[in-house]
Amino acid sequence: MMDEQIAVGIDIGTTKVCAVVAENTATDRINVLGIGVAESEGLNRGVVVNIDRTVASVQKAIGAAERAADVDVQSVIVGIAGDHIQSFQSRGVVTLADGYQEITARDVERLLEETRRVAMPADRDILHVIPQEFIVDGQEGVLDPIGMNGVRMEANVHIITGLVTAAKNIYRCIEKAGYYVEDIVLEPLASSFSVLHDDEKEVGVALIDIGGGTTDLAIFEDRTIRHTGVIAVAGNKVTDDIRKVCGIMRNQAEKIKREYGCALVDQVDDHVTVELPGIGGRPTKTISQSSLAHVIQPRMEEILEIVGIEIKRSGYARDLSAGAVLTGGGSMIPGTRALANEILGLESRVGTPRKQGEGLWEEVSDPTFATAVGLVLYGLQPGILGRYMPGGPDASLRGGRHQARDQQDSSVMGRIVGRMKEWFDEL
Repeated sequence: MMDEQIAVGIDIGTTKVCAVVAENTATDRINVLGIGVAESEGLNRGVVVNIDRTVASVQKAIGAAERAADVDVQSVIVGIAGDHIQSFQSRGVVTLADGYQEITARDVERLLEETRRVAMPADRDILHVIPQEFIVDGQEGVLDPIGMNGVRMEANVHIITGLVTAAKNIYRCIEKAGYYVEDIVLEPLASSFSVLHDDEKEVGVALIDIGGGTTDLAIFEDRTIRHTGVIAVAGNKVTDDIRKVCGIMRNQAEKIKREYGCALVDQVDDHVTVELPGIGGRPTKTISQSSLAHVIQPRMEEILEIVGIEIKRSGYARDLSAGAVLTGGGSMIPGTRALANEILGLESRVGTPRKQGEGLWEEVSDPTFATAVGLVLYGLQPGILGRYMPGGPDASLRGGRHQARDQQDSSVMGRIVGRMKEWFDEL
């Protein structure tokens, strides 16, 4: 069985599935034990559309990570994204029974459970309830009310929701692959754990995760998340544009994008040419890198312009003193950072997982691993999202490590009892 100090994060993306196995060391550092990557063919815009293909990708990625780490994986922490993700602000209030009593952790839990009592459509479920601030007897800006005295306590919270069917399909894929879901985490939130610095979160920063199927946005200020958004335009659209313009296969377009792509026409040499493979026995042809950039730049501009609109809609556009942090596979296209500076009007940088320990950190120091690394950090550092995190996804949807072990133990016992019954029948 897996050790309690080991966590497995799996990022099921539209173009790839990444698995990372890590453990806590004796010095509270993170040791990355193994990684696994597989192509993803069962998702569209972050949502599962083919169970069997997704299961195969999950098994391949986790299997590779298991072999590298030499551990037996039982449960995983999985990310969720997609344009079905929605978020909103909510407020709750409770009164303290005896009046002016000392506020306890139980009182805070009761308050945050109260904030979950919001009218929700039947097809949606709450993924996260993240406190923004507490208010004790009218005193605002309280970060930690435990130990204070008061008769009335309020909380402003950020609630993140997703489609029940989307979450259930992710659970089903993990379970069919032979594992249990310990927790499910919003992917841009997970990415923030690995690529953002505390000072950026404090002064205000926008995290922009440009994946294959979706572009995820998370805005932080005063060390807490203030806004989340998911945009259904991302790196796959760039690949499709190249495929259509150049008349080549999709996998060939993806390879050319990675090797020769640039998001800014001004940064490429007009004299550099790219060889395009022939289709159906036709001879190869060439295209200038400048022409390729003319295909890529408009789509990247569109993605960043939509992100800019979402930032303005959040109401925090003027509070992003630390600018923007770009991550995900789409951020690796040369020229993306400069284009973001121009489109968003914010100073930007490309975010890679910050080294926080030992092992295979060099191998995961890549924007494509930002979410998977963030998921294991979430599993190994319980306070990373804040001290107060009640609930989570509906308990009927998720397993949990201990529940997984109980179910496994009961299934083994059931097989033993069944075998014994067969023996007695034969007698």
